[in-house]
Amino acid sequence: MRILGIDPGLRTTGFGVIDVDGHALRYVASGTISTMKAEGGNLPARLKVLFDGINEVKERYAPDVASVEIVFVNVNPQATLLLGQARGACVTALVSCQLVVAEYTALQMKQAVAGSGRAAKADVQEMVKRLLKLPALPGKDAADALGLAITHAHVGQSMARIAQATQLTRRTSGMYRAGRTY
Repeated sequence: MRILGIDPGLRTTGFGVIDVDGHALRYVASGTISTMKAEGGNLPARLKVLFDGINEVKERYAPDVASVEIVFVNVNPQATLLLGQARGACVTALVSCQLVVAEYTALQMKQAVAGSGRAAKADVQEMVKRLLKLPALPGKDAADALGLAITHAHVGQSMARIAQATQLTRRTSGMYRAGRTY
């Protein structure tokens, strides 16, 4: 199975592609999609760069599934909203390519890769390097994306087995119905 990991960001979005055969992980590719050349204030143009970049990565590496980081709520609400829009562009591109998308928090990824949810970026980079037997440290954004792919390689199989054994349903409490929450 080939897994594409995406670490969304408005300025720089990291991507990482790995192959999984049983428990063996093999590095395929990684890098970043930068929106810095688009006009700084032109949000739609930057989102299009992300959308097109994800489509290009999908065409080039033909992944079977994708995993994306879930946005955390930041101290700055404007930054959180912008990051959410970047993530939305990435998820939309993945879904438009007919890929199944798994979602993990940064805490889950750090726990799966480095053994601690509070691991520093440098720790994640080092563990990704070791797990994939890379000759050098990957960049921070690419390391996070590879970490998301590794997380899905480990956790995704377990979740698929649980889903086959039981009925998994989406929680509906707190969702809107006719303008009211229930």
